[in-house]
Amino acid sequence: MRTIVFIETNKSGSSREAIKAAERLGYFTVLFTNKQRFIHQRTEFPDVHQMILVELSNYDELRENLNQLQQQGKQIKGIFSFVHSYVHLAAVLAEEFCTSIVSTDSIFIMENKVLTRELLKGHPNSPHYALYNPDDFSIEDFIDQAKDYLPLIVKCPTSAGSKDVMLANNEDQLKLAIQDLLKKHEQILLEEYLEGPQYLIEVLVHNGKVHIVAIIEQQITLFHRFIVTGYCLLPNINQRMYNRIFETVSSILHAFQMRNGACHLEMRLVNGVWKLIEINPRISGGAMNRIIEVGYGINLVEETIQLMLGNEPCLTKKHSKYVYAHYLTVDSKGKLSKVTGKELSSQYPGVEEVYIKPRKGQIVRPPLSMGDRCGYILASSNSKMEAKRMAIRAASNITFYLDPL
Repeated sequence: MRTIVFIETNKSGSSREAIKAAERLGYFTVLFTNKQRFIHQRTEFPDVHQMILVELSNYDELRENLNQLQQQGKQIKGIFSFVHSYVHLAAVLAEEFCTSIVSTDSIFIMENKVLTRELLKGHPNSPHYALYNPDDFSIEDFIDQAKDYLPLIVKCPTSAGSKDVMLANNEDQLKLAIQDLLKKHEQILLEEYLEGPQYLIEVLVHNGKVHIVAIIEQQITLFHRFIVTGYCLLPNINQRMYNRIFETVSSILHAFQMRNGACHLEMRLVNGVWKLIEINPRISGGAMNRIIEVGYGINLVEETIQLMLGNEPCLTKKHSKYVYAHYLTVDSKGKLSKVTGKELSSQYPGVEEVYIKPRKGQIVRPPLSMGDRCGYILASSNSKMEAKRMAIRAASNITFYLDPL
């Protein structure tokens, strides 16, 4: 039985759609998860043929479960993860249990923001950074050295989805941010704050050839953290801009020596120069796979699976249109009692999908990370402004009713 093993998933978004894609491709799907609630919600995962509760930090336990699958007669053709922090783990296991072509060393570096900055030190598209280790400096001495570069972004080396990422505009904010993150992390990464429009670039690399699948303009909103509240797929980019993006992405991936794999880069255009905010060795989560599918007819997670199985991905666009994803958030913390307006929003012209994430009874809050967003409205059009207008207009009908805690 041809089998693909997935290391963790989310209930929805790119990682879940990857499992559905594997099922469509005719594979027996196995999910290794450490989320006990998924076991209780087993019937909500019909695309997962076998679900196994595993401690994902225990490598021996993972190997033991993979051996058991093989003893059951399952032919493991791939071991993948589309979830942050498990991509490298899946790649290492794949090297041991099945044929793997992915660039494991590149993935390892991409998963760690300090290793990424050190690799790209001196690269023209990488901003200034500094690393704080409490054993090396007093916090006062470190801030004295760093203050000339303010404002600064303060983050932990393994942050994802804007979690543990703070903006420090002055020395007092810098000290507070470092002290706050030191409660949970041993190292703190400081990066130059870059001003300019921000874009997300979805990329597949096949046999060393870089394929830019999609360029997405991001709408950033500053709550307590920087949160992306809007994504706009840009099907029509002028050739000069595209060439500069392609040159930058190719140069960065050449430094990583990536030959096969998927990644996305977040970049800002600063005074005519593309600067790397961060890079991750997987497709972006949330609505990203759906955005690209609606805009181009390309199911990127499916083509990523094909690539990682050793096949050539098909990245030919079936059509081309603007897609805007407007994310929903709440202004206060509380227990969700009901949500209204979903059906009305879905009936708006151009609206492709309305997704509400939290369930009744769940605690919701203003976003401290991308995971705190409460859903999205996806709209498409042949006009950029029209796609955005329709998504935001449809979203105005959605109301979250919260009971105070």
